[in-house]
Amino acid sequence: MTRRLIVNADDFGRSVSINEAVIRAHREGILTTASLMVNEPAFEQAVTLAREHPRLGVGLHITLLCGHSALPRAKIPGLVTPEGEFTHNPAGAGFRYFFSRGLREQLRSEVRAQLEKFRATGLALDHVNGHLHLHLHPTILQILMDLADEFGIKRVRLTYDPFWLNAKLVSGYWGYRALHASVFCCLAARARPALDRRGIRHTRAVFGLLQNSRVDEAYILKLLPHLPDGDSELYSHPSLDQFRNEFDALISPRVRALIEQLGIKLIRYQEL
Repeated sequence: MTRRLIVNADDFGRSVSINEAVIRAHREGILTTASLMVNEPAFEQAVTLAREHPRLGVGLHITLLCGHSALPRAKIPGLVTPEGEFTHNPAGAGFRYFFSRGLREQLRSEVRAQLEKFRATGLALDHVNGHLHLHLHPTILQILMDLADEFGIKRVRLTYDPFWLNAKLVSGYWGYRALHASVFCCLAARARPALDRRGIRHTRAVFGLLQNSRVDEAYILKLLPHLPDGDSELYSHPSLDQFRNEFDALISPRVRALIEQLGIKLIRYQEL
């Protein structure tokens, strides 16, 4: 079976440094898609750059944690600070979003507003995922499924990073990797039937979750020969400052040469 790989950059639009890294990694390297944060400071620049590079598949990076809202606080008072910022506590938000029924309509309104803001850019919606993968949270996933037809959501990241394969490739950070692997294995197992019932496409595996901003050249060179048959995604957070190591990996000639040697086809979500 042919091995195909989506190489994605999260947090497009968060900063000028990230935007520049995304476009350079697309032009000079292996990056095929990027996930756009529609409420962050460099959003408008990201949209302009995306329009100038139509081969870059751009999706929506829904933000309900560690970021800013599309709606004013008056409309979603239970979700954001007076400055329009979401909490930086993922565990706390996860519990509140699940158990507080009073927040569900606010979450629905905010997700809808972010989808509308993306649609207003005129960019084709390559995929949908969530900042810190919150799109797989049961409450958020149900909202997305309810809005899928209206907004043309046809491809979603199903975050499943195989733990035992990852363990063969790298060592260390065992607690972090085991916890995240177990949490997202359960969330992915719950989400998969919902996506499949609606014909929403996804990859078999997603790599990068267990690396926590350490998707460097050495990791990618180890991963590529072990890439599963079929479709996979490798996501990263390239920037020209904070995560320069991830940017350097995406433009590495050694990585590009190995992809060609192994016959791995680089694709976008829209080609699933």
